Amino acid sequence: MKRKLVLLTLTLLLALVVTGCGGTSNDSQEGQKITVGVTGGPHERIAEKVKELALEEGIEIEVVVFNDFIQPNLQLADGALDINSFQHEPFLNKFMADRNLKLSVIGQTINFPMGIFSDKVENVADLKPGSKIGLPNDPTNRARGLILLETAGLIKLKEGVGVEATLQDIADNPNNYELIELEAPMLLRTLPDLGLAAINTNFVIDAGLDPLEESIFLEPKDNPWVNVIVVREGEEDNPLYQRFVEIYHSDAVKEFITETFKGHVIAAW
Repeated sequence: MKRKLVLLTLTLLLALVVTGCGGTSNDSQEGQKITVGVTGGPHERIAEKVKELALEEGIEIEVVVFNDFIQPNLQLADGALDINSFQHEPFLNKFMADRNLKLSVIGQTINFPMGIFSDKVENVADLKPGSKIGLPNDPTNRARGLILLETAGLIKLKEGVGVEATLQDIADNPNNYELIELEAPMLLRTLPDLGLAAINTNFVIDAGLDPLEESIFLEPKDNPWVNVIVVREGEEDNPLYQRFVEIYHSDAVKEFITETFKGHVIAAW
């Protein structure tokens, strides 16, 4: 009987030790991994900085780089990614509506103005009538580009169309410019064949160019196109994902953005 009692006591003690070790492991984020989807350029470089800081806490981040605006959301929805960081909220909302996806914003990241670039003219007012103008072909950045062209005085849009603007919403094109829609990453490469183009500045920076120096017209810095950190709906409160946001929003990352991009990219928090 005594032997049985001793064995039972040892078994219970062993169970308590194992349970205790397991509880400690579950409460800690050390040794855990996050897969983050980004586009090349500023988003990639900032994510690599976050990765560096997270590793100091034992959190491993795998940065997956895409060259388009489609796959990062599709792969997040499919579970291939845990987080993505590459898009502004109007684009996300349109994408979710079109694809019937359930994604959710858990934090803001950066803001950088879209610019008008040209190999042909140094001022938008010098663009010849009938010239070709390049625009991103995704709905939200197309609208953003159209608003930028209107701000620059090249076209006029129907009143109130806002972020839903399409080519059909051009109310006045007095110089008969030919507007051409292209994949956003292709616009800079196609610039020699265009009069000018509205280009997301992350692609310009990624090409080693200075948007402030190279652009002939820039979107105002107080624009509403703030980029965001996105997860699947229902996973907003995941402690590991929340820690990712906290590291992203750290002073160290803000300082990195300021020193690296010299005002071309602005921390939005």
